[in-house]
Amino acid sequence: MLKQIICIAVISTLAGCAATKTAENAPQPIDAVALESGLAKQQADLVNAIDESKQAQTTGFTALSAQIKALETQISTISIEPKETIVPVPMDCPPSPLGGKFLLGAEENVYIDEVKANFNTRIDTGAESSSLDARNIILFERDGKQWVRFDVFTDGAEAPAQTFESKVERFVRIKQDSDEKSDRRPVIHAHLKIGKYKAETDLNLVDRSHLEFPLLLGRKFMQDIAVVDVGQTYVHGKKKTATVVNK
Repeated sequence: MLKQIICIAVISTLAGCAATKTAENAPQPIDAVALESGLAKQQADLVNAIDESKQAQTTGFTALSAQIKALETQISTISIEPKETIVPVPMDCPPSPLGGKFLLGAEENVYIDEVKANFNTRIDTGAESSSLDARNIILFERDGKQWVRFDVFTDGAEAPAQTFESKVERFVRIKQDSDEKSDRRPVIHAHLKIGKYKAETDLNLVDRSHLEFPLLLGRKFMQDIAVVDVGQTYVHGKKKTATVVNK
């Protein structure tokens, strides 16, 4: 009997503890009024913060606009003085002794367009006309006009001569100092280039195998366009050129 009473007491105690814990862990009811009041307060605080930020920005923009206007006023009152322009006065230079002519040395490199070759050339103020070393000179007619066929060693002694044809402008008679007889030569018109200068002249064709230079330019070529300094050579540069071939 006593054991039964003790068991009933223990069971009652445990049941009471369980009921107490269940009551403590049960969710509390939400107070809707308090929640709504809290949210309204947070919203009001946020709106006030935004308004204060806008007001601060407006104040800053107003101050910045005032500063810009003040700067514009200062700039408009500044007078910029024009800078003095210094113009150099050209010095009086003496006229060129060449008088617009180009300078030639006693020897020059000359390109002849008609034969497409460069030649070491004697610039000779003692000779009146200009002459080119030519071989196998043959005269013939073409369309009722006098023409000439001739050979020129354009690539030196080791290469064969090249044959060219050109219209004869006229004939000249050249008398050598060592010979009483005059030599009748055909004359062709040629386009020359010396350095950066271009010129035209007449060349008489003759065998110059006994002379050092295959091309000679005389006074008629130099007249009104060039001045010769016999103390200089190849003023306009020296290139690979055709040489006299003794055959």
